[in-house]
Amino acid sequence: MNKREIGKSGIYASELGLGCMSIGTEEKQAETLLKTALDEGITYFDTADLYDFGVNEQLVGKTLHAVRDQVVIATKAGNRWTESKDSWTWDASKAYIKEAAKQSLKRLSVDYIDLYQLHGGTLEDPIDETIEAFEELKAEGLIRAYGISSIRPTVINEYVKRSNLSNVMMQYSILDRRPEVQALPILAENGVTVAARGPVAFGLLTSHWRDKLSKAAKKGLNWYSEPELESVLSTLEKNVPEGRTLNGLAFRYVLGHPAAATVVAGASSIEQLKENARAVREAALTEEEYKWIQDISKTADYDAHRL
Repeated sequence: MNKREIGKSGIYASELGLGCMSIGTEEKQAETLLKTALDEGITYFDTADLYDFGVNEQLVGKTLHAVRDQVVIATKAGNRWTESKDSWTWDASKAYIKEAAKQSLKRLSVDYIDLYQLHGGTLEDPIDETIEAFEELKAEGLIRAYGISSIRPTVINEYVKRSNLSNVMMQYSILDRRPEVQALPILAENGVTVAARGPVAFGLLTSHWRDKLSKAAKKGLNWYSEPELESVLSTLEKNVPEGRTLNGLAFRYVLGHPAAATVVAGASSIEQLKENARAVREAALTEEEYKWIQDISKTADYDAHRL
């Protein structure tokens, strides 16, 4: 599987990353999924301290321990579970980020984290203090690079202007092209890459889209009405170029942007994981194919409360 550099970090990730939140908490199942990902050429593994109260990090670290120098481990911090563990609060303070990193290192059983990310972010955060935490962790050798996981253009712009972040994780797909207008241009200009999550848009950009249409339309694609979504997906499906598939178009479209480093997709079964890997291996889109997809789909603005 092809690899791309994350920002200007010198760290190279497979074009397909595994979103580890989907691997579950049963150790054998998680191990099987992670090892299958390795067999498919996946080297980028995305987790977070929030997932399953840290158990996700433990499973990822345990399984990948034997191949530590061959993989890129990305994790996140900023969300703090309450004592009752029935909700969480937001904390982007320097003290918390540095402590959270040390706890993630322990759960992962590693000496360093390849890509450490702020798991969200607002303009009300102590941004300079948060950046200090990341820079100090990097100077201490505990992380190799840092970034944020956010869809807020204003927050992304602040980090691009004020820090040396390498990567931004954000939702991006053929059906969610909001980043193309308000986020991706500034990242590409500044050598910051994107790890795109949600490339198949809740399963809509697969052959099973009809089964998912009514539910997916309610999950955040509110710039499309259900009839509009059906029209776009029908047109895409009927006109998939020879030798391509609908989910292959979805992955290759996202990877076609100059800022894209990797697409991060979850997989709860071996079959799903292998299908994602197959789709990513389809050839890069031609300029004509890229334009055709853009003509069929549409962009949208971020909701005001997301800015």
